[in-house]
Amino acid sequence: MRVPRREPAPAPAPAPATTFGRGMRQAHFNFASSYTPLNHGSFGAFPSCVREYQQKLQCETEAKPDTFIRFSYPRLLREAREAVAPLLGAETDEVVFVPNALTAINTVLRNLTYRDDDVILYFSTIYDACEKTIESLEETIAVRGHRIELIYPVEDDEIVDKFRTAILEIQSQGKTVKLAMFDTILTFPGVSFPWESLVPICKEYGIYSCIDGAHGIGHIDLHHLGQIGEGYLPTPQREALSQKSYFVNLFEKVSTIDTSPYICVIAALRFRNRVCGGEERVRDYCQSMAREGGDLMAAMMGTEVLDNKKGTLRNCCFINLRLPLEVAEESEEENRTGKIPAREAKAVADWITLTTVEEFDTFLATRYYAGAFWVRLSSQIYLERADFEWAANVLLDLCGRVKRGVLWT
Repeated sequence: MRVPRREPAPAPAPAPATTFGRGMRQAHFNFASSYTPLNHGSFGAFPSCVREYQQKLQCETEAKPDTFIRFSYPRLLREAREAVAPLLGAETDEVVFVPNALTAINTVLRNLTYRDDDVILYFSTIYDACEKTIESLEETIAVRGHRIELIYPVEDDEIVDKFRTAILEIQSQGKTVKLAMFDTILTFPGVSFPWESLVPICKEYGIYSCIDGAHGIGHIDLHHLGQIGEGYLPTPQREALSQKSYFVNLFEKVSTIDTSPYICVIAALRFRNRVCGGEERVRDYCQSMAREGGDLMAAMMGTEVLDNKKGTLRNCCFINLRLPLEVAEESEEENRTGKIPAREAKAVADWITLTTVEEFDTFLATRYYAGAFWVRLSSQIYLERADFEWAANVLLDLCGRVKRGVLWT
């Protein structure tokens, strides 16, 4: 059977250089003109040229289903794996695509062999659904989870010390840490995590490292990952193991889902290289804008951006801003000071988040955490200083309403 030759993914059309910020948003993305996208960390967006390429692939699938799915798709999938592997310092056959990071986490955790007294070690900052996976395993097999409590701000050295102490404590009980799970970048608070310091400790004690990289790829530099050692790094696009053809074949053909996003990676990376100027330029802009935007908002609101003494928490594209709202832990203090009752804090945070959607056509993720109100924002190439100034004014408005007693229940 002769398979027609298929043209490679088209490059973005040559055009005058577009600067990052609002110009990038208007020229290359598909947001509504009224919408201000400040939550890329939850639901990102892809450029128009990548969307058009995906639609072309979907049309080809419908036009010649067997030809495309049986013959064209496996070749394109390999090309996509070849393209993304260097970003992770990995070999092509160490990389496969899965629908999302949680699928990868479940694939890893549910395919290990556990013995009595095996333990999965993790931190309280784990993504909620990942913790539910561990709880599910506890209900069905002998493995148990051990949770290390963290309350931010915290120094990286303290995290590393807590990690080693937990391993020794578990071993003193005659148990074995089978696997340790931790993040590259936390979901909430959105801060950099010292994963590179934890992997060598896992090696030292013969523990599998399962690194949740959902916020990692494209966000921080992971080129050196292959030098750190074997383990598991689930990201929204990748999971790495050490076997070759058998492992790759397991994930090559998955039916009844649209896998076209996997093979759009080449077009996406071409956009990042040709239009944006490469991975380093993207990272530098997003991280510097996160610092500039966060500092601006904190100054406008008279509060602070979450960080530790060494300043490592902000080595990412997230901003965690404390809101100018005070909380009363005791009813007597509440009556005397007019602070927000702690029992109503979650309702207030939920009200702020919902109101940003309903009244301001954006999404500002607000939580009550460690005795204060915090909002997490994401920097991105389509945002600029003015967007964070606008967000600060929105939050000042909403905090003012809360202080004046606006009902949030």
